[in-house]
Amino acid sequence: NALGCFATGVCVITTVSKTQQALGITANSFSSVSLDPALVLWSLQNNSDVFDVFSRPRYFAINVLCSEQQALSNLYARKGQHLLEPSHFRLGSSGAPLLRDALASFECELYETHAGGDHLIIVGRVIQMQQRPSGSPLLFYSGGYHELH
Repeated sequence: NALGCFATGVCVITTVSKTQQALGITANSFSSVSLDPALVLWSLQNNSDVFDVFSRPRYFAINVLCSEQQALSNLYARKGQHLLEPSHFRLGSSGAPLLRDALASFECELYETHAGGDHLIIVGRVIQMQQRPSGSPLLFYSGGYHELH
């Protein structure tokens, strides 16, 4: 409960599997690491049903959700519901799926990974980024979604 007191944004991490399937998983463990080089990280639970795909992708994207995208967050948070619907994304320059209408998207190349207890910490080097000119973030706090007022 104490960790839930820290408000976070909500992201959907996306990548393409070896069989060329576009996949997404909801996460709120996103953070900036470095500006030079531009590095970001997110954490993947070791028992995730898509651990094999997301633990070592060559390219992936971190899509920061806007307040209108709560349904996407819920959809891609469900076990077994990680196949991206074609209308939800377009491919970025790296081939990583970028969610349409995300507040911001960071296309990343895998930089390194670190064991972190029951999670794998995945660090990516940002190779492209884009952001919407306006919009509010989807926030998660104390076990539920919230909006800025």
